[in-house]
Amino acid sequence: MDATKLRRAIARTPLAPVAAFPKRLAKVARYDSRVLGTSARWLFTSREHHNYTYDLTKLSRQHLAWFVSVACDVPVGQVRGWFAELEADETLRGHIEAATAASARRGLADRQVRYARRIGWYAMVRARRPAHVVETGVDKGLGSCVLAAALLRNTAEGHPGRLTSLDINPEAGYLARATPWADVVDLVIGDSIASIRALDRPVDIFLHDSDHSRGHEKREFDAVEAKLAPGALLLTDNVTITNVLAEHAERTGRRFLAYRETPAGHWYPGDGIGVAW
Repeated sequence: MDATKLRRAIARTPLAPVAAFPKRLAKVARYDSRVLGTSARWLFTSREHHNYTYDLTKLSRQHLAWFVSVACDVPVGQVRGWFAELEADETLRGHIEAATAASARRGLADRQVRYARRIGWYAMVRARRPAHVVETGVDKGLGSCVLAAALLRNTAEGHPGRLTSLDINPEAGYLARATPWADVVDLVIGDSIASIRALDRPVDIFLHDSDHSRGHEKREFDAVEAKLAPGALLLTDNVTITNVLAEHAERTGRRFLAYRETPAGHWYPGDGIGVAW
């Protein structure tokens, strides 16, 4: 009996699980060794302790381009062009590197600029040309800079807009405190729910990226509903954890899509973007 016939014969016997165990163990060991190697490299080469930054895999980037294309009803080639536009912005990249190096929090931040899913945020702002974007949760201000850069490009093309960035931490947003990005950013320190209720102009794009508990996320979307402009775009950075935005979309008669990113060469499994429109 040849090897193939022997394997097939064993597969039909009670010995099958025992015979398959070495092969299964080898597959798990190969996978775990890659994960452990990636984790070890990150531990010794990165300073980040939360809000990890990384690049996307090529496939994940392609899927993000189609995600934005569908949600914003624009050609996917144009979306790819906006991705490239952000990544070619050497003025922004140089600012982020220099501001990170000079920050009092530089011991917990990497100088290398890696946008990940934020290139999707950028492309959505370029596509929708909003007059008013609101984000909750700022941290260092990397996302704020990305959103502001898109608004500045829109302004140069005759479509001005502003970003309202909400955070409860008075030290948040140090990356977005320099011109020209700060020229289109209003940084508001305080509770996000109270700040949303105090907004004095309609919101065209709203991004939840603050307290990621289900209850707080829901309160933010409930609070902003009365502030939204017609056709507003709702985004959440919490889509891999909760179904809050999907439920809000169904309740308010909107469409919903979710994208999950895949980091390149990083131990973290990644976050995502949820969008309702």
